[in-house]
Amino acid sequence: MATTETKVAGSSSAPGLSWARVCKECGQQHEGLDSHLYEYQDEVDDELVCHICLQPLLRPMDTPCGHTYCFHCLSNFLKEQDFCPVDRLRLQLHQCRPSSLLVRNLLDKLTVMCPHAAECQQQMQRCELQPHLHNRCPVFRRLREEAEKRKRPSWNELKGRKGDGESSGDAKHSATLPQHPTRDQPEPGLINPAYEESEDDNTPLRSSLVAEANVVELFREEPEEDLGLRIVGGKDTPLGNIVIQEIVRDSLAARDGRLAPGDHILEVNDVSLASVPHARAITVLRQPSLLRLTVMQEKGFKSRDPRSDHHPSSCTTSTASQPSHSPHGNATSNNNPGTVLQVTLMKSQRTEPLGIKLIRKSDESGVFILDLLAGGLAAKDGKLRNNDKVLAINGHDLRHGTPESAAQIIQASEVRVNFVVMRPAETQEEGGSSREGQHSRAARRAPEMQYFRRRSTYMKDPPGGFSSQEKTVSLKKEPRLSLGITIAGGRDIRSRLPVYITSVQPVGCLHRDGTIKRGDVLLSINGVDLTQLTYNEAVSVLKAQTAQSQVTLRVIQTLSEDSEEDTEAANKDELDTVDDPRDDALNWTPLWTRWLGLPSPMHWCRDIVLQKTNNESWGFSIVGGYEESHGQQPFFIKTIVPGTPAHFDGRLKCGDEIVAVNGATTVGMNNSSLIPMLKLQKNKVTLTVVSWPGSLV
Repeated sequence: MATTETKVAGSSSAPGLSWARVCKECGQQHEGLDSHLYEYQDEVDDELVCHICLQPLLRPMDTPCGHTYCFHCLSNFLKEQDFCPVDRLRLQLHQCRPSSLLVRNLLDKLTVMCPHAAECQQQMQRCELQPHLHNRCPVFRRLREEAEKRKRPSWNELKGRKGDGESSGDAKHSATLPQHPTRDQPEPGLINPAYEESEDDNTPLRSSLVAEANVVELFREEPEEDLGLRIVGGKDTPLGNIVIQEIVRDSLAARDGRLAPGDHILEVNDVSLASVPHARAITVLRQPSLLRLTVMQEKGFKSRDPRSDHHPSSCTTSTASQPSHSPHGNATSNNNPGTVLQVTLMKSQRTEPLGIKLIRKSDESGVFILDLLAGGLAAKDGKLRNNDKVLAINGHDLRHGTPESAAQIIQASEVRVNFVVMRPAETQEEGGSSREGQHSRAARRAPEMQYFRRRSTYMKDPPGGFSSQEKTVSLKKEPRLSLGITIAGGRDIRSRLPVYITSVQPVGCLHRDGTIKRGDVLLSINGVDLTQLTYNEAVSVLKAQTAQSQVTLRVIQTLSEDSEEDTEAANKDELDTVDDPRDDALNWTPLWTRWLGLPSPMHWCRDIVLQKTNNESWGFSIVGGYEESHGQQPFFIKTIVPGTPAHFDGRLKCGDEIVAVNGATTVGMNNSSLIPMLKLQKNKVTLTVVSWPGSLV
């Protein structure tokens, strides 16, 4: 039996103990990349002890040679060596697998003591420590409350005095980037409406962005498993950096929870992505086994004047309409498409059910309230409503969570359950009879349905280095002979894309011709236009026209100057298709850069209306416009700042192209022309954008 070392942590009155320094999982103070620390109350069997750190295993990993280590201990060791620490047999991390569920359950059941033993002497199983800290520990609660008191109230609630001489550019330079000081230099063509200051006689509502460079390690249990990231950018695009556009629900990255849309990926396994093209970044991110990502993460705005930390809020709204906590920065109310609310439910006893049915939607990540059970606690309280999106429960971020994880948090809570939810704007506008409410909802949704069928009238050239060419194939065939292609896309609500080819099967007549390739966008077949059809409509047309003995197919292929990388990626794609054509065709999607070369008539626009109530920033930065060195480039969204109207609206994504502002085209504009246009929009702005899905890794 192994006797483990007991580490004693002081109470909140101990010097140096603060909310910022304490680990939110184990409650101890340690460096972010170090293993968690626990105070075990019993002797631990040697079989459950790591051979490297000689402590009970954390995230245990089994080697092919039969030894077990902590994940962090083993990964750090294998960065320097290439063998097993015990028997010195050759070993790589991707050969290891997580230990069995039985072993992990035995470790979770080890008895530990709360690290704040001076005031909280409770003992519990190791897996229960984190819920205990966040919901029941008085020291942990006090540290959090003290930190929240020191925070400045939500910046859209405050008014101050205007300071001297700090421009929006200076604000950008003061963003906190401890590990990458070179990023403080301004980038050519970077416009930062997110950092805009108030123009009246008040101080800036916020002075600079707080950004951090963090390291996130993700481990693929299966070499071909997707991380679940959609990315945009690359040195061959105006964005420059590699930026996370979206986190795929239920993916490896979503379960890990540390990455978020808008994070800039700076390095992967010590390989810099600062100057690599998009396709090369995809190759690096698709490496098997362990990925060590260095990412720059925006945290929101910080106040310039430290005295304002204790500035009283001038807002007199109730707790339910002005949340004191938001899972990703400061909360704001009355932003399109809804309002962020905080609702606290008090149970009479810990086991009392709340009476809430939670679901997730197929077209949007996160957790939503499906129904409130009649007579239940939530229904009696009356503040939560059907279709509210749950952003957080008891401080746990659920913007990309699941109903199961939300239920676990609720079950682990004591009598108080704190919800932060976003309520759609249409819910608040409903009034009168249910028939009137249904009519008003349908009327509001109608323009959104038509957006996907609105072809762009804003003519512009593709970004530098991208272009397209049209190809036509005419062939004679037997009426029952298939073309041998599979397709995806379509102008419906789900995909929003033109119809494109996902595979060319080796048995079809098009494969023998060799002109048509995977990724080509379909324009027409036998003169029938395919560019405005939904997926089902396109399938019906293709089946009908393929029955003819003569078939003429027009497609458009996008091209990039970075031909070497594109060729490498294309070759790999073709090999994958041959290996398993059916399975690959179902999952394959083009790279983000494939869409950039499409001509303007193939783009479909969307109007996004942002609203704000005072001189706060819109909350996004953009790159592009006319520059002497690069010519005319489209304007792209590069950053969306947490806690701003653009962030809470949720429709803008990194990598979106802005083609018009309030109906005025941005084509031909330079930076100095677009900045005043955005600043003049005080409370409402309409952005016309073209959005392409990021590349999946």
